[in-house]
Formats: sequence, structure tokens, C-alpha cells
Amino acid sequence: QAVHAAILRHRFLIVRAKELRCGPEQSRRFYREHAGRFFYQRLVEFMASGPMWAYILAHENAIPLWRSLMGPTKVFRARHSDPDSIRGAYGLTDTRNTTHGSDSPASASREIAFFFPEFNERRWYEQEEPQLRRGQLYYSAEERMHRVLGAEEAEVT
Repeated sequence: QAVHAAILRHRFLIVRAKELRCGPEQSRRFYREHAGRFFYQRLVEFMASGPMWAYILAHENAIPLWRSLMGPTKVFRARHSDPDSIRGAYGLTDTRNTTHGSDSPASASREIAFFFPEFNERRWYEQEEPQLRRGQLYYSAEERMHRVLGAEEAEVT
């Protein structure tokens, strides 16, 4: 709840959100680029340890802004240099640091496809994103995400 509140407080648009649980195999696939590194197994085990929320977030300069909000990967550093960051406030260890964030647009596209295979990124950029830029949106607390205003909502607001 605190991470979700921070997302909204920092004016990210939540394009999609879902609670899910990844098993060990899915977690290994997600972190495959780190296979063989000393922390790989700990990452996989933490990701597979319980339910989580996956988000597609939008904001001007979303990737660097999100990475800044998350704070340093190393929790000890985050607690001292950026205690108000998500990892500074909620991280436990370097591999159990509360959040993940894509490091580039290419990684974001790959990770979006991993968690949201039904999401069509190209269609979103063509159809929804221009409406969101114009402020034609509302936040649905029930769905935990922002929605494009339909004709019905536009009449009410």
C-alpha cells in the first residue's frame, strides 16, 4: 500500500496494475540475465516467495524518475543517502529491496511483455497515451489504475 501511495503521490499514471505470484521457474526466466552471478538465486527466491504487484507506469521521463524514487539498489546505502526512497524506507537487503525498475525503454518493453502479455504497447501509445497526455483520465481505486475517460465519465466530470 505504501509503494502504491508513493506512485500516486509522485504523479505517476498507473497504466496497468495486477497482483500476481511468480513461481521459481518464472522468476528464473525474469532474472535470467543475472544467471551465474552470486546474487541470482537470492533474487529468484525472493521474487518467488509471495504475492507482488506489477505495474506499468507512465510519466514524463518515467524510467529515471522511477529509479530515483526507488533509491539505490543497496539498501544500506539507500537508508543513509536516501532514507525517504522506497528502498530506504522498506528494503530489507540488497536482493530483497522492495522494488524493481526497468533500466531502459528496451528493458521496460521486455518486462511489460513478461508481466502483461495481453498488453499491446504500440496500441497504447497510439490510442490511450495521447488522451492521457491531454488529461482525459481518472483514477479507479477499485482497479488501482488510471483509466481513459469514456463518454459516460466525461459527461459526469
